[in-house]
Amino acid sequence: MKKIRILVSIAFIVMSFTAVSAQEKYEVAAESSTITWKGYKPTGSHNGTIALESGFLSMQGKYIAGGTLTANMTSIKDADGSAKLEGHLKSKDFFEVETFPTAKFAISEVEMDENGAAIIKGNITIKGITKEISFSGEVSKTANSVTLKSAVFSINRADFNVKFKSKSFFNDLKDKFINDEFDLQVTIVANK
Repeated sequence: MKKIRILVSIAFIVMSFTAVSAQEKYEVAAESSTITWKGYKPTGSHNGTIALESGFLSMQGKYIAGGTLTANMTSIKDADGSAKLEGHLKSKDFFEVETFPTAKFAISEVEMDENGAAIIKGNITIKGITKEISFSGEVSKTANSVTLKSAVFSINRADFNVKFKSKSFFNDLKDKFINDEFDLQVTIVANK
């Protein structure tokens, strides 16, 4: 009986090490990855991009097991090329990039839904404030690379103390407000 317990314990330990060692790390290819944003106000919208600076995805087989992503907030671009808007988004009114040059996302949990999409949960840090978010995405893997393409998901800027023309902070804006929620879509390419 004692020998059986010892053998079961050894088998469990070996399986545990095998599961941990089965994770593979893929480095993010920043130049092949994209982050797009879209913000809204009563009279229209603006959209653009933010460059990914660095990151990695941990893979367990064909599934994402973890990872971190760092966005370069000084790279915010407006799709229409408005230097004035880009400067405003980088200022203290919005993302205050001189003080907070990066935003980060750390994956804490990944589940698969009934349609085969990955539900990515994690902590996003913008302007030094961290909040938990989740979004769905598709994961595809080849022998040497992984691509994660998210669905469009929303972030509430008020959660990160981005106050400019926000109804969460000011109640006298009438129709001169900017929506608190803005959309993001990320496509992450990572290589072995």
